[in-house]
Amino acid sequence: MTLAEEFRSRNFSIYGQWTGVLCIILCFALGIANIFTTNVLHIVISVICLASSFVILFIEVPFLLRICPTSSKFDDFIRRFTTNWMRAAIYTILSAVQWVSLATGACSLIAAAVFLIIAALFYALAAVRSQEFIGSKTLGGAGVAQMIV
Repeated sequence: MTLAEEFRSRNFSIYGQWTGVLCIILCFALGIANIFTTNVLHIVISVICLASSFVILFIEVPFLLRICPTSSKFDDFIRRFTTNWMRAAIYTILSAVQWVSLATGACSLIAAAVFLIIAALFYALAAVRSQEFIGSKTLGGAGVAQMIV
């Protein structure tokens, strides 16, 4: 299945996965950009945003668990997020943390919060419609991880 065919499949888990890839980029960039501020809460939340970009990276690109040296605890934690409901939950939690940054004033972390909640909505829609989670072949799903062993 090509990337265009994946998007035409109307499976919301594919949309959620690609929105998650966008969240990786946004969380990484905005996490670094907001570390250099004088507001302590923004610094803490930007560090959390930066850390969440790596968590999302391992969730959305499954073959990284096979090629990166990680602990078994971390692997078990990441493997919990294989269903649409669990992915919707983690994205909702990560988004809520970023929304907290608005408590002390507006900053660019709101962009990460918005895209994280969009990814959560895509995964929730897939779960509500009882669509099976389908990982994009481009990102290491559907047999690519097994070929790397």
